[in-house]
Amino acid sequence: MSADLVPPRERECVQCGRREAWDEDVATWTVDGETIGEVYCVHEWDINGEYSPFR
Repeated sequence: MSADLVPPRERECVQCGRREAWDEDVATWTVDGETIGEVYCVHEWDINGEYSPFR
């Protein structure tokens, strides 16, 4: 029995509202939409204990 790893595809900073989405083409997070957030924010992403990366 093996588990499939399912990483998040979107995330949002709970401090400044920056939204990012995973871009498969460049294999990195990119800004999603027009909310780029604060330059000096230490981003706290909205991924918490409720998120399960395994199926």
